[in-house]
Amino acid sequence: MASKNSFPKYLLGILSNKCPRCRDGKLYKYSNPYNFKNNMEMNKECPSCGQPTEIEVGFYYGTGYVSYGLSVAFSVATFVAWKVLIGMTFSIDDDRILYWMGTNIALLIFVQPILMRLSRSLWLSWFVSYEENWESNTIEKPERVVTGQELNW
Repeated sequence: MASKNSFPKYLLGILSNKCPRCRDGKLYKYSNPYNFKNNMEMNKECPSCGQPTEIEVGFYYGTGYVSYGLSVAFSVATFVAWKVLIGMTFSIDDDRILYWMGTNIALLIFVQPILMRLSRSLWLSWFVSYEENWESNTIEKPERVVTGQELNW
């Protein structure tokens, strides 16, 4: 019988906010992204493999660009879906583009906590690679983390 990490899926690990090193441990302390008081609280390290979630001070500043890209991709997807399902023309007499904009803004506000978590998962997965034998390999301590400045974002 194969273990559950025998053939992990990269995309599934990101979408479920799992550690990119072992693809088993949870990155966030709370699973509900709509718990607004604690929705971005991350574990200091992976509960399964011990991988630190903050590699250096200010590590997650780059996730703003990732979140922006995800938001643009989401907006393009809603525009294409709106155009295919409802149809619209670009004329002065057609208000359907305004209805799409209002719907898109409402949907973006609704999915923003999910996009923020997803952007952090993506960002971390670009810098920490998957290790098949993570149980036997020890983790090197990040060299650029100042212990007094951890989680200071």
